[in-house]
Amino acid sequence: MASDSTGRSDTFDIGGDLTVDRLGFGAMRITGEDIIGRPADEEGAKAVLRRAVELGVDFVDTADSYGPGVSERLIGEALGDPDDVVVASKAGLLRNREGDWLPRGDPDFLKNQVLCSLDRLDTDTIDLYQFHRPDPDTDFEESVHAFAEMKDAGQIAHVGVSNITVEQLETATEIVDVATVQNQYNVGHRDDEDVLRACEEKGVGFIPWGPMYAIGGDETPDALGEVADRRDATARQVALAWLLDHSDVTLPIPGTSSVDHLESNLAAADLSLTDEDLRALNEIDPQ
Repeated sequence: MASDSTGRSDTFDIGGDLTVDRLGFGAMRITGEDIIGRPADEEGAKAVLRRAVELGVDFVDTADSYGPGVSERLIGEALGDPDDVVVASKAGLLRNREGDWLPRGDPDFLKNQVLCSLDRLDTDTIDLYQFHRPDPDTDFEESVHAFAEMKDAGQIAHVGVSNITVEQLETATEIVDVATVQNQYNVGHRDDEDVLRACEEKGVGFIPWGPMYAIGGDETPDALGEVADRRDATARQVALAWLLDHSDVTLPIPGTSSVDHLESNLAAADLSLTDEDLRALNEIDPQ
């Protein structure tokens, strides 16, 4: 992993062989309202994707449930199957017209979903395919075995797991090489610190979903706002910079449907936080 002038690693090797810049792009918001259906402006959504790549983003995260299918399709149409961009997707959540996110981890469903993902993403092999959420009605090991079989079949290059515990990570790694974990994590929500530390020990990438959410949803902690004022930055940029400083295995994927917000978010990669800033942010009481 390369390091910048602050000592922070600025790249990570997913699965040991896919080197990406640590600040990526999450493609959930390029769909319709409530992450259902098409966006009002499909060409605008594709423009956001293309602009992200133009600005150097080489890690894009999506899921079959975003739309459902819409985000993957737009990525396939806008980017194709680029050699210089790692595209990650997920399977394991079923959507309905009410917008619910329903766990579905039975192997037959997962193996069907990867076929759909491959088609929409216009690729022969998905760089990183992640189990979106454990299903209480399906044995976790059976679900992970399905991903291992997809990998053996050449449908996916690397396996990730999401929304898991340390114990589930241990179980998954006994079945297949786990390249990444994607759990909710940010400066105001650090319940899964133990999972992050386990990832560090194993050299597994940790993708924090909701990377800019603060305490109480969009409510900004005072310390976050104060640091932002000192650094002439936005609170979201500070939250992202904190994640990049907090651990060398974090891979934040801020998402947006706006080019302006995209450019602002990516500027966080160049934001250096002082020791004073980090102390203030680390003292935020996670809730």
